[in-house]
Amino acid sequence: MIKYTPFWETLKKSDESTYTLIHKHNISSATIDRLRKNQGISTMKIDDLCRILHCRVEDILVYEDE
Repeated sequence: MIKYTPFWETLKKSDESTYTLIHKHNISSATIDRLRKNQGISTMKIDDLCRILHCRVEDILVYEDE
């Protein structure tokens, strides 16, 4: 299962917040909600988050075998 736990750690270390992601970078609140619930998001959104947070894909998500 893909989990977005690393995203929240990366976000804490950055100068961004969910507020700035939504209002400054136009990431939808639905995407933030999907991240909270470990639901799927598009690779385009992962690319956007990596660009905004200046990080790598593994700083956004992790695969954990259930």
